[in-house]
This record gives sequence, C-alpha cells and structure tokens, in this order.
Amino acid sequence: MKIYTKTGDKGNTSLFDNIRVSKDDIRVESYGTVDELGSWLGLAKNYVKDEKMFTEIQNIQNKLFTLAANLATEDQSKVKFHIKEADIESLENITDYYIDKIGSIEGFIVPGSGKSSGYLHVGRTICRRAERRMISLSKIAGIDPLVMKYINRLSDAIYSMARYAEKTEIEVQYE
Repeated sequence: MKIYTKTGDKGNTSLFDNIRVSKDDIRVESYGTVDELGSWLGLAKNYVKDEKMFTEIQNIQNKLFTLAANLATEDQSKVKFHIKEADIESLENITDYYIDKIGSIEGFIVPGSGKSSGYLHVGRTICRRAERRMISLSKIAGIDPLVMKYINRLSDAIYSMARYAEKTEIEVQYE
C-alpha cells in the first residue's frame, strides 16, 4: 500500500468528513499543532524515569488523537469519539499530584534543567499554541467546549510534570 495519494499536491487536504480545505486552513493548523504536541510528548516520555509519569504521558498521547479527530471533522455529527468530563478530571488529578509533590511554586524558572523537563516544557508551549489556534478556529466554527477545556487543562498538567521533572530549579534572574 502506498501512503501518498497525490491529492494534496496543489495545497489542499481532506478532513475526516471528506471536506477539502487548504493545508493552511486554521482547522488544519489546529489539529496539526495537536499532532506536533503528541510527537513532542512522545520524545519527552522517553527521557522520563518515573513509570507513573511515562504512563500518564502515553495516555495523554492517545487522548490527543481523539482531540485531533474532533478538530479534523467539520461536521460534528460525524465525530466518533469525544472528550469526556472524566478526561478533564484526569488532567486535574495529574496536575494536583505533581504540584503537591513539589510544594508551592514561587516565581518563574528557566525551563529545562534536564532532558525530560526540557522536552516537557517544549510540549507545554506547543500545547499553548494549539490552544491559541483552537481559539482562532472557534471564532469561525463550532468546537466542542470539552475539547477547549481539555487543551487548557492539558497545559497545566504538562507544566506540573515538567516542574516535577526539573533536576534543579534555576530561578529567572531579571537584569
């Protein structure tokens, strides 16, 4: 089976519901950024030494496929899988767990005193970009509110994991 279709050679692509759009469409940008996030988290988890965190990242990666599928489908009645309130609660539990482990957070730190924390911080910033792209999309198309809520909570969860994974916290020095 060949993976190339040649149908995108002129700058268009198909959404999950077979609607053709430009490859620079905000919808494509939104789910493409979610895809990028999943890849960065895949890289990050390979440097995580904590088995619990590894599993949580892998579960998040799987959930990102549900998120992307929602974004890649213009006709929401054709979406097969959905983000649920339990998915958001799971992210809140992850965030609470790691923040409780590190104690209070005061001030900004220079991200990435180790490989796992560095990659997680990159993931966090990509997550925030995905959220911004999704907000742009929401101004012209309907997006499931739970999808928006999930991406917002996800950046908090990734942040808490990154902070927990820091080998040392290097405080920002303003000059």
